[in-house]
Amino acid sequence: MNAQFHDRRDAGRRLAAELRPYADRSDVIVLALPRGGVPVGFEIADALHAPLEVFVVRKLGLPGQEELAMGALASGGVRVLDDALIRALHVSDDDVQRVTRWEQAELERREHQYRGSRNFPDLHGKTVILVDDGLATGATMRAAVLALRKEEPRAVVVAVPVAAAETCNAFRTIADDIVCAKTPEPFIAVGLWYEDFSQTTDDEVRDLLEHARHASTPG
Repeated sequence: MNAQFHDRRDAGRRLAAELRPYADRSDVIVLALPRGGVPVGFEIADALHAPLEVFVVRKLGLPGQEELAMGALASGGVRVLDDALIRALHVSDDDVQRVTRWEQAELERREHQYRGSRNFPDLHGKTVILVDDGLATGATMRAAVLALRKEEPRAVVVAVPVAAAETCNAFRTIADDIVCAKTPEPFIAVGLWYEDFSQTTDDEVRDLLEHARHASTPG
């Protein structure tokens, strides 16, 4: 089983080649899911001459079964809830609010780390390219797409270097476009398809965002 990419930035450069139709368009913005999606998104934003921002997503785990998502929070003050699941499992309003407060605090902490005092961008009418370093189950990206819809973008494009084929295909029903550069079989795990899959640090995220801002600022 051979790695498809050297590292996340190599993956971003190669993925950007498949996103050329979105280059040099004033309505396009790249939103990367931190942390691993940011180096990928940086290369895409650079190649497409588009702004780069982070889109922080926090899963709202079911009390006692935290791996099961009853909803999600995302950048821009967006919350989506799985009302059918909450009703079926008799989750109280108090429990929903308690989990929301906890995850909201963590989301705000990360937002401040990555964005500082800058406001979240207005996405109304924009074509948003949502980027991560890969899709296994796709649960976090699915939450991101659902949350992003509430910002009323013109279109949502999901773009990843590598994904399980069935996960990639599943996004065709919820995204306006889905670009998965590689869908190897058997898939097993995202990290297997990178020679270097070391953890992206908060400092790296901040540095890449800072570089991207300077690159997109005229003069």
